[in-house]
Amino acid sequence: MNWDRIEGNWKQFKGSARARWGKLTDQQLDAVAGKRDALAGKIQEAYGVSKQAVEEQLAKWAKSLKETTFIK
Repeated sequence: MNWDRIEGNWKQFKGSARARWGKLTDQQLDAVAGKRDALAGKIQEAYGVSKQAVEEQLAKWAKSLKETTFIK
């Protein structure tokens, strides 16, 4: 899925991100506001993984998201 759509509909995708990266708090996810770089940084902090590993996780997660009816 296009990251612009994820950012634009962050409230809907936040729950999926929370399920995927459970160590992130709702406050952290709210602060991210769908911005890829900010989310990557929060994941790196919480999980202590490399930037490359985070980028791979984000790409896989974004690809797994399905187009839904609320996205036009």
